[in-house]
Amino acid sequence: MKMFITIQNKTVPVYSDEKNKKKFNLLKSALEAKVSKGRNAIKKCLDSIISIEIIGCEAILHSLNERDSLALSLY
Repeated sequence: MKMFITIQNKTVPVYSDEKNKKKFNLLKSALEAKVSKGRNAIKKCLDSIISIEIIGCEAILHSLNERDSLALSLY
């Protein structure tokens, strides 16, 4: 399933194998917290993010530079 989320005025596709609104809301709140209070590695990833993949209870943040991609726990 493909949904879209807006991060720092960018629309980013979110891919998931199931339609779960709870995980999507957890992802939104986690990303909002990381934008304001996150470390430099997370902010660097969010600056060049191209897509997000939700697998189980984790979100994989894919960025333009493969080294900047991160896994983020939703719980």
